[in-house]
Amino acid sequence: MPGKLLIVGTPLGNLADFPPRAIEALKRADVIVCEDTRHTRKLLAHFGIDRPTERYDDHMEDAKSGALADRIERGETIAIVSDAGMPVISDPGYKLVRLARERGLDVEPIPGPFAGALALAASGIAPLPFTFLGFTPHRQGERLDFYRTLAELGHTAVVYESPERVVASLEDALEVLGDIEVCVAREMTKMHEEILRGTVSDALASLKPRPNIYGEITIVFGAAAPRAEVASNDEIIAEFERLRDSGLRRNDAVKAVAEKFGLKKNDVYKILIT
Repeated sequence: MPGKLLIVGTPLGNLADFPPRAIEALKRADVIVCEDTRHTRKLLAHFGIDRPTERYDDHMEDAKSGALADRIERGETIAIVSDAGMPVISDPGYKLVRLARERGLDVEPIPGPFAGALALAASGIAPLPFTFLGFTPHRQGERLDFYRTLAELGHTAVVYESPERVVASLEDALEVLGDIEVCVAREMTKMHEEILRGTVSDALASLKPRPNIYGEITIVFGAAAPRAEVASNDEIIAEFERLRDSGLRRNDAVKAVAEKFGLKKNDVYKILIT
């Protein structure tokens, strides 16, 4: 008889959040596949779970998913976990689940924490509708485009960010989205949990002076204001010239025009030199 794929959510930090059903699911698995075997073995040891583990991270999904599905077809029960939270959601697992479904194999999800939902619930920002967008891009240009896409949603959005990039990411968000309502949740469920609520500039005022920022970070953005209607090139040039005549420096005038008409600064420069 075919086996089963178990999708098991693990605690974000507080081990008291690990439910009995998830513990029992891991105990009955023939093998547990995980992002980091050392990290997962510590969790298993804490709960007295003596099962073998195998590494299965982003770099291994293509190479290992087929073999794992074969093993399930041969009767093995395989559990997949991530380092924290629900597998598949911004963590490895999608390709294995997809393949198991295509082959008609049994897939059993075991509920676990989802940092995006926890941050949203604690944010005080309108929860519905909301869109979860996962991690923001590493490169600034791609991240600015990411936030422009987010702006078009017109409702609450939840993203993940690294501590190393959170300040730069919020600065990009401020440029594209404006000073909208935001919640920055850090180290959810852990000893040093921190939830910052306010505007994007409020969050930056708190985070920028810090020499180091640590921990997993979830950001909840309130709905961005609708973009201004697209103006003609003549209107954009006229507004730029008005601002320059008022004494504003060139760069500041370009920035003000871009914000008023919902454009990139580079696009304003291109219009001015045509």
